[in-house]
Amino acid sequence: METFKIKGEYIQLNQLLKVVGWCDSGGMANALIDSEQVKVNGVVELRRRNKIFPGFKVEFEDKVVIIE
Repeated sequence: METFKIKGEYIQLNQLLKVVGWCDSGGMANALIDSEQVKVNGVVELRRRNKIFPGFKVEFEDKVVIIE
């Protein structure tokens, strides 16, 4: 499990996946989200631009990041 500190109020889910290095491009991030592989706070998330706020937990495969 890792933590990620955002600058500002929130970060969009597809941007977060790129910033933490879980995918190489925005298209790949969107494909992961569309294929129901990403969870936010334990629930499968299908909204590519879902706003991720501090305290949220994002999961993909065996990776987990807590937003600060």
